[in-house]
Amino acid sequence: MLIQSNILFPIEILLNTIINNYLRTSFCLTFVTETELLINLPLNMTSIRIKPNNSELVQQILEASEKACTDYIIQMDEPQNFMVAFDRVNHIGDVRRSDKKLIFIPLQDEFYNASVLTDLLSLKETGYVPNILLIAPAAQSSADCKIYDMITHTFVGADEQIRDPLYLDHWDSCTELFEKEANLFPHNMSNLQGKTVKVGAFTYKPYVLLDLDPSLAPLGRDGIDIRFIEEFCRWINCTVKIVRPDDGQEWGEIYDNNTGIGLVGNLVEDRTEIGITSLYSWYEEYRALDFSAPIIRTAVTCIAPAPRILSSWDLPLVPFSWLMWMCLIATFFFASFALFVAQRSTDDIFFATFGNMIGQSPGDSSSWRIRSISGWMLLIGLVIDNAYSGGLASSFTVPKYEASVDTIQDLVDRRMEWGAPVDAWLYSMILSEEPLIKSAISQFKVYPPEVLTKKSFTRSMAFSIERLPAGSFAIGEYITKEGAKNLELMVEDMYYEQCVVMTRKSSPYTAKLTELVGRLQQSGLLLCWETQIALKYLDFKVQLEVRLSRTKKDIDGVEPLNVKQLLGIYLLYFGGLSISIVVFIAELLIKRSKAVVLI
Repeated sequence: MLIQSNILFPIEILLNTIINNYLRTSFCLTFVTETELLINLPLNMTSIRIKPNNSELVQQILEASEKACTDYIIQMDEPQNFMVAFDRVNHIGDVRRSDKKLIFIPLQDEFYNASVLTDLLSLKETGYVPNILLIAPAAQSSADCKIYDMITHTFVGADEQIRDPLYLDHWDSCTELFEKEANLFPHNMSNLQGKTVKVGAFTYKPYVLLDLDPSLAPLGRDGIDIRFIEEFCRWINCTVKIVRPDDGQEWGEIYDNNTGIGLVGNLVEDRTEIGITSLYSWYEEYRALDFSAPIIRTAVTCIAPAPRILSSWDLPLVPFSWLMWMCLIATFFFASFALFVAQRSTDDIFFATFGNMIGQSPGDSSSWRIRSISGWMLLIGLVIDNAYSGGLASSFTVPKYEASVDTIQDLVDRRMEWGAPVDAWLYSMILSEEPLIKSAISQFKVYPPEVLTKKSFTRSMAFSIERLPAGSFAIGEYITKEGAKNLELMVEDMYYEQCVVMTRKSSPYTAKLTELVGRLQQSGLLLCWETQIALKYLDFKVQLEVRLSRTKKDIDGVEPLNVKQLLGIYLLYFGGLSISIVVFIAELLIKRSKAVVLI
């Protein structure tokens, strides 16, 4: 039901005007007032009224926020209590919105001190909300005509002026008009007029590179994420201030009490406003922070010890698999047993069977049973001999390699360690319930970079790297060109992730960051930046070694037969020859001893 203006207080008439002009897109309004206000809300809008109780104010605002009532009209005796509670709700609530609007109105008191409202602008909590409107009674007010000043904070520009009050307009209750018709919510984040934005980052190639030679990068910094932030500040006219984690951590972690360490700890404790450096869409971090749209898709995989050429001594065993060898041995004993049944004697059954299987012609026999068995054994031997000869020839000319580590299952089956200098690589996997992933997590180890460099030569572990969309790899500097020669890229990825920019919950920057991501994705600039950074700053030789690691076997190609490849045959030959000589000498000695005894 519409309420006639002649029965409304001036402040209520003013609020109706502001709601109709500036809050029509709001889904729901929250009134935090000591007394009820008479407001004509649009038909598409609902409202919640909170009677503030300082001991329960956080819970009261949280309940309204979780219902998506995130625009507020506040009329309190101590409005600073609302700002503290509102900021707390932003940290613990789940609803995120970049353009929340706060409208503070005075109490209906002719002796009301307007400084109670303007003092809000000096609060730290106010600096995170661009859309704040203070409706303060002006000194020119009279008993008949109430005049209200429309005040907000400067918010943009130099650091020393962002908390200064900005007088936007005046409203006269007699005319029910604004003097200047100014925009009461001027801070749409399109022009920050050089405002300093604190960006948390640390060096991690190719996302962020700091302390560069000015001849390479004029500002001493570069990288995919750095270029994104630089472009962001060019777009909205802000100044980037890089803040590094000062606790020796890199990505860090967030604790249950909304504190933390490292880069994400700085964000949740408001020491920085934006966080970059290969930040993934981690669940635990999302509970405490806000994310932009994904910048790039990255895949985490491993470079594992490359398979070596099989040693020459076991090359004679390579043509057949172990299952085939077991079947062959079973066939040998079965044929020997058949020969025993046919000739009703154990004389030379093993030698005769072995001779038939390697193509040796059998001795004369008048028994058709023995001839039949020998014939079938010769046919089987012919097939086996030809198959073995072909496989052996291939093994001698084309190098044979050990089984490679291609999948997570291979990594787990070999119980091979994999690791990195920090455990942030596990953040995306830690909540998985899959037994295979749990086993892989248990094999992850954290070592200092110098230890990882040594281990890259020992073939004892795999190393986590990132596979980027333009074909480059994010590889730690502990992997050198010499170490990369012994490593091979896995076929299967451990997992894939989306790289995002992190901000505090309901940060005014989030919506603009997401909008810029869409523009850069459409233009293809992100892929271009990745390629440029990789060519300029990454070790090209290491990149090439990793990229071509799975084609090394093809490059080696076919090689001529040499003595090294015949070593296994020679070992078998001389081993058998030695055994036969020892047996022959033993037979002679036994025969001689028997002859002496008979004499």
